[in-house]
Amino acid sequence: MEAIIVSGMPAVGKTTLARMIGETFGFRLLSGGDALKEIAIERGYHLSGSDWWDTDEGMRFLAERKSNPDFDHLIDQKLIVAAESGGTVITSYTLPWIWQKGIKFWLEADIEVRAGRLAKRDSIPLVNAMKIVEQRDIENRGLYASLYGMALGEDLSVFDHVINTERIGNKEVADEAIAILRNKL
Repeated sequence: MEAIIVSGMPAVGKTTLARMIGETFGFRLLSGGDALKEIAIERGYHLSGSDWWDTDEGMRFLAERKSNPDFDHLIDQKLIVAAESGGTVITSYTLPWIWQKGIKFWLEADIEVRAGRLAKRDSIPLVNAMKIVEQRDIENRGLYASLYGMALGEDLSVFDHVINTERIGNKEVADEAIAILRNKL
């Protein structure tokens, strides 16, 4: 069985879709972000909540990653090994560009929609969520451009399928992706 890769900018619904695909097909769920969090813990960071990346400590870890690309290269290699084994659904910013196999989905939504989702998920004011999403977009684009020379969110040529999540809910996004996968798996 092929691996499924789900990518997209922050707060677009990657983890939700990956979880629903995993449940439907019995695939293991792996997250590049969770693997990076494991490294953060090993380095002495204290993680709390799903919004950790948006905290000052999460941003400090991002700054440390920018100065040492070994973190991201290590995670990407681990994800490739897992993807090669098949039967996995993986959320990753970079894997679609650096691994030539698998079925790849890009989830698309504008920044206002993503900020609204983040505000709701983390129970924070929309203005704060907008600042967080803008900052994460800038930081992620810069980091992955320097690490891999990729244009995160701009060059979608590596993806098999692009799903716009702006006007449809999680179930509709999953239904669309699962219908595609039923024809390919």
